[in-house]
Amino acid sequence: MTDGTADEWRGWRAATEAALYGPDGFYRRPEGPAGHFRTSVHASRLFAEAVARLLCRVDEALERPAALDFVDMAAGRGELVTGVLAALPADVAARTRAYAVEIADRPPGLDHRIEWLPEPPHTITGLLFANEWLDNVPVEVAEVDAAGVARRVLVRRDGTERLGEQLSAAEARWLARWWPLPAEEGLRAEIGLPRDEVWADAVGSVGRGLAVAVDYAHAVDARPLFGTLTGFRAGRETAPVPDGSCDITAHVALDACTLPGGRVLAQREALRALEITGARPPLALATTQPAAYVRALASAGEAAELTAPGGLGDFGWLLQPVGIEHAPLGGLLVDVPDHEEQ
Repeated sequence: MTDGTADEWRGWRAATEAALYGPDGFYRRPEGPAGHFRTSVHASRLFAEAVARLLCRVDEALERPAALDFVDMAAGRGELVTGVLAALPADVAARTRAYAVEIADRPPGLDHRIEWLPEPPHTITGLLFANEWLDNVPVEVAEVDAAGVARRVLVRRDGTERLGEQLSAAEARWLARWWPLPAEEGLRAEIGLPRDEVWADAVGSVGRGLAVAVDYAHAVDARPLFGTLTGFRAGRETAPVPDGSCDITAHVALDACTLPGGRVLAQREALRALEITGARPPLALATTQPAAYVRALASAGEAAELTAPGGLGDFGWLLQPVGIEHAPLGGLLVDVPDHEEQ
């Protein structure tokens, strides 16, 4: 049984922490996250190839250090880090120290080159990549009461909710700055302060290189009126019940997480800069090399899914350079049109 009794009222942050990461929590289950939802990593090997390409650009920006770190945050069962190692050129792979950061036990049969850790290593020289990590960092939920005051939402293990106390001063400041709620009863928000803090800590572990967070995101001028808290079980969206039976997730205010020098852009723009375009192969190839045409067509379909508006292409990429110049990153940190930013 996950920590907490069925009739205990707790804030969503504590309830989610226990439900996801407690002794019998969702993320400790043997099937892993891939058994319940599909990320860009699972959608196509092209995603890992794009991240490998990004690591090579970071390597160039760092002037090819003797040891190049790649850190996969919230690594699941090591799918991304495995794919990145497989996609690297031999000379880069030989210098790469690969780390998977995850609370679950190391999966059997994982590549021996991958070090399995509960937290990122210190003083990283290279790339820290967090794909759909921040959305699972537990946060409090606030709801406006009948008097127009934002209060903490309390929840029991069965998902029943009620309003609790007023927010702390720090939470109220964050809400006023990053997710201002009109004084209308029933409006809700997720207070992203814990995510800002863990992201700052993760970036702080990078001595030189780049930290990237990829997630469902929204911006301060377009926050949803009733929040985004939801659950996933066996590939389907479901009610967020904090009993350990489902994933509990909420979209991320990546703009609030961004540190000086960082920027947020859409996944479709990031992947295009990393040579994932979704362009169909020329039809003439079907006649001259039919097998190659079929492979290229399948690859184009996968790329189109990764970059699709209204789908994975709308994910936000937060890029935070540390001690490196923008130019060697191949357009990822230069200005993009305002309508393309999250």
